[in-house]
Amino acid sequence: MRYEVEQKFPVADMGAIRAGLTTLGAKIAAPQQEVDLYLAHPARDFAATDEALRLRERGPQGYITYTGPKIDTTTKTRREIELPLGEGPQSLAAWRGLLEVLGFTPVGEVRKSRSKALVSWQGRQVEASLDTVEQVGTFVELELMADAADVEAARQCIAALAAELGMSKSERRSYLELLLKV
Repeated sequence: MRYEVEQKFPVADMGAIRAGLTTLGAKIAAPQQEVDLYLAHPARDFAATDEALRLRERGPQGYITYTGPKIDTTTKTRREIELPLGEGPQSLAAWRGLLEVLGFTPVGEVRKSRSKALVSWQGRQVEASLDTVEQVGTFVELELMADAADVEAARQCIAALAAELGMSKSERRSYLELLLKV
């Protein structure tokens, strides 16, 4: 089983983070808009089980993503299954319609501008996402995919990179959780 090992950090000075990533050799991509529609399960309370189901629009491409419960108390390490959907708004609308017929209901929509970068760190390629989330703020997510046996090493790698970039106070709540508190 593969796990997404992630830590997210609120950032006051995104310019300093960009400079740090560039110094480490990362190339930061142009920002893309992402819109995430989160859905409630008809028979299970995802808030109580710490799961999520979302439809994501990134450019012309759509995705459906399930995230399982976090497996530790310090990071956002969890199982993630993301599948591409057809291109164009018609595909997302059709999937939303299907899920709503099955009893899923919209919970909230997270809109963000995201720039991605890959940074080589401790022999791994860490994905950094530089996010500006409407109504929530600016954040940097550091992420690795790992097998169960490699999760702890991935956590340590991310923690070391975060320290190198001057980020220390991570945020475990999802953007949806933060948005719903606004």
